[in-house]
Amino acid sequence: MKKILLIVESPAKIKTIKKFLGNNFKIMATVGHVKDLPPKRLGVTVDDSNDSIDIEYVPLEDKGKIIADICKEARTASEIYLAPDPDREGEIIAWHIGQEIEKVYKGKEEIHRISFNEITKSAIEAAISNPGSVDLKKVAAQQARRVLDRWVGYEVSPILWRKVRKGTSAGRVQSVALRLICDREKAIREFKPEEYWSITGLFLHNRDQLSAELTHIGKKKAEINNEKSAHAIIEKLNKSDYIIDSIVDSKRLKNALPPFMTSSLQQAAFNRLGFNVKKTMQIAQKLYEGVPLEDANTPVALITYMRTDSLRIADSAVKQTRDYITTNFDKEYLPTKAPVYAKKGKAQDAHEAIRPIDVHITPDHVAQYVTAEIAKVYRLIWQRFVACQMSPAHYAQRQVTISGDQKYIFKITGSTMLFDGFLKVYAEDADEKEQKVILPKTLKEKDGVALEKIDPKQHFTQAPPRYTEGSLVKELEKAGIGRPSTYATILNTIRERAYTTVDQKKRFVPTELGMTVTQLLVENLPDIMDITFTAYMEEELDKIAHDSLDRDTLLRNFHKVFQKDLKKFAGAEGKQKITQQIDIVCPQCKKHNLAIRFGKAGEFLGCAGFPECTFTSNFKRTEDGTLELIETPQQVLVNLICPMCGKQLRQLIGKYGPFIGCSGYPECKYIHQEKASFKCPLDEGDVVKRKWRGGTLWGCRNYPKCTFSVFGDIEETPCPNCKLPFLVKKFDKKNNQTTLLCSNKQCGFSTSSDSKNDHN
Repeated sequence: MKKILLIVESPAKIKTIKKFLGNNFKIMATVGHVKDLPPKRLGVTVDDSNDSIDIEYVPLEDKGKIIADICKEARTASEIYLAPDPDREGEIIAWHIGQEIEKVYKGKEEIHRISFNEITKSAIEAAISNPGSVDLKKVAAQQARRVLDRWVGYEVSPILWRKVRKGTSAGRVQSVALRLICDREKAIREFKPEEYWSITGLFLHNRDQLSAELTHIGKKKAEINNEKSAHAIIEKLNKSDYIIDSIVDSKRLKNALPPFMTSSLQQAAFNRLGFNVKKTMQIAQKLYEGVPLEDANTPVALITYMRTDSLRIADSAVKQTRDYITTNFDKEYLPTKAPVYAKKGKAQDAHEAIRPIDVHITPDHVAQYVTAEIAKVYRLIWQRFVACQMSPAHYAQRQVTISGDQKYIFKITGSTMLFDGFLKVYAEDADEKEQKVILPKTLKEKDGVALEKIDPKQHFTQAPPRYTEGSLVKELEKAGIGRPSTYATILNTIRERAYTTVDQKKRFVPTELGMTVTQLLVENLPDIMDITFTAYMEEELDKIAHDSLDRDTLLRNFHKVFQKDLKKFAGAEGKQKITQQIDIVCPQCKKHNLAIRFGKAGEFLGCAGFPECTFTSNFKRTEDGTLELIETPQQVLVNLICPMCGKQLRQLIGKYGPFIGCSGYPECKYIHQEKASFKCPLDEGDVVKRKWRGGTLWGCRNYPKCTFSVFGDIEETPCPNCKLPFLVKKFDKKNNQTTLLCSNKQCGFSTSSDSKNDHN
């Protein structure tokens, strides 16, 4: 029996696909990319002599065995199908693993590229029946994106290290996304609230009450800017008589939203479920690759490919959904013609919209077998898709205009839902929160109404809101920055960098470091930080993928301007660190202003006269952007003497928490470490207590020469079995127990005790 090798990107797909194919298929996974640019050198060479651009690829550090295993299977295969994900990243993965296979496989004509938008038997069989080859234009587009990103990240970051702080970095798209956050923060700080007033009148018609808002004075919109103007108008309103000037009845249709694409799914999951973009995409990936339902050993793929900017729907999916609506809802819920959706602006349209593979697999059914989070995302996708094929909601709308002396115009609009349509399945947030205003049926034009009460309210204009992950994705999409496959990476990078924090409402707040780096890049590298230019580059990458632009033409044009700006940036202000002076005089020397500086532990204020004056202080920034010094607590001395300089030690708080150091810092940098009474079992060195990101560890002082370490707390009680001079202490909060166990795996000793008295 001939063996056929099928190579996918994710190992999670293997089980799902295997149930559709025969035993002659061997399915293996690359587990993402297998090759990339070298980690410690640029890997891109621009040869001006022949206008060529050479790109160097090396196997990723942890992918050597995967490549070797795939090539071993490929040697004896009769046919090979490359089936990574159907996007640019998947295309270059197919190209890279294909190159490696060609080194050991003789029949190049038997190596095929296939792709599928959904993991179903019919889709996979159709892909295998219609094989193609790797799309080199897609590969070229991915290469161009990767080279652009490498140039910016690799060549800009070292300059930032020198000018701002070690560890800072730049990214071609991430830095522009950060600029959006910083520009919004500037707008918030510079915002000046403006006062305005609204006036609402409570009118009586027979026994009914009508609450209407003053909208016009004469033919002009009612714009009331201060309390004095409001009271002057109120005085005139109280003297006026009122009639119902007009009643306008109309009907309004509310159409369903289109099915999800990547950006709208990310926004809806954030706004409705509180899921960040990374979590949403991880869950969507699982739904695409397959999750176990009735049979725990047989995963079922539930949605189509989740990285798409298309709203296109397959005819078969439309028919299936219309049949489902016909069976499960009254006939009014099915429109005569199926709605057709198209994205405004440019879309790659390589895939369908995100939809359920089978609408008969309902959210309630899925929820029985999966986690709550997976169930929520599937329900969101299923409801949005089914709703998009349902009839519009119908409303009866009535607008009543009340006029006083033909000058003061009040308006009130009432809306009544006549038919819920698609809202029966998927109600938008606005629909759920909509306040229904019911108007009396007895109203008639020219009827008199009596003004019973006037309610004036003072308001102030609000500053623009900070971006959440959901609103930032919406802004990126609107600006044309990034693509469906990159939104999650962009947002994840922004979250992980020290350039932003997140407030209690999950909104991005730029740090001083983020603001400083962004300002520096905007001033010195205007092209790569320009939002319009970045969107233009995305369009150029699309042109490469569509074979209307040469890869190297784009790269050469960018490189020429970029190198000119980079050279200027590298030489600007020499090697001195960038500091941002503020309008606060140093309270210690009273000669210089303070400046924002950046250290290993974060941002702080320091005297611009350093090293003549060594004053430093923590600070906070208020909502209006004002900086306030935070008083540094007096140092707490401890009853220990520094063994290096003889000064008293003091308690300090560092990056990983409290510690004890020399009060003579910075002249003396001694840090006190708690020492165990026993010696290192490997080299007889001292065993000391250290802090790390995960908590506490005890390790040999001779690290890295000696790698002995024990994570967690210890008790210096010898093990009764193997006589090791200590036991590891673990506390279980749930059971309120302390367990002592031996770190020697061959020993296995452990004992537990009730720790209630020890942890009150």
